[in-house]
Amino acid sequence: MKFLKLLFLLAASVATLAFAAPGPAQEAPDALVKRITQEVMDTARNDKQVKAGDRTRIQQVVEEKILPHVDLQRTVALAVGRHWRETTPEQRQQLTDEFRTMLIRTYAGALSLVGDQQLVYKPARIAPGESDAEVRFEVRQLRGRDPVQVSYRLYRAADGWKVYDVNVLGVWMVETYKSSFSNEIARGGIDGLIRTLAEKNKALASQASG
Repeated sequence: MKFLKLLFLLAASVATLAFAAPGPAQEAPDALVKRITQEVMDTARNDKQVKAGDRTRIQQVVEEKILPHVDLQRTVALAVGRHWRETTPEQRQQLTDEFRTMLIRTYAGALSLVGDQQLVYKPARIAPGESDAEVRFEVRQLRGRDPVQVSYRLYRAADGWKVYDVNVLGVWMVETYKSSFSNEIARGGIDGLIRTLAEKNKALASQASG
């Protein structure tokens, strides 16, 4: 399950950095997912610092190789739902920043758990007009465990395809967060949700340093 968190992270962060060597300009969505996933898995298997659990190095890999290909603000907006229209620009930025930090700190450790898993891809589903796509694959694990079905939703942005949602074990990430976010907003409004995310980040930071 912890390995699956790595797959989840690929669809849950904002594009803030750039690759040192960017991929093809018109890279297809399935080709993009295959390339980035393979690069991350190769790094996890071969980088001594990652294998040793060096959190600074692991976070660096996440920020450099994963984050540029995901639209976190779109993910957060979908998870917040109708309440997003009520947020100020400052609240939107705070939500995005806290969500990004939470996901990095929660899932970066999964990189050190990558082993001999194999990814088997299925034909991508691309919407008419090629504005939206779903890339599907299964994770074949060791020791006779059942394969895990994974799907990524992407949309075509001005600078290429961006991931904004992921389905692992039949559950879409946006829908999962939409439920918990709605409960937090009902209790304390948008600022209450921001405080909750900030508190979770502080707790995760404390655990990491402990």
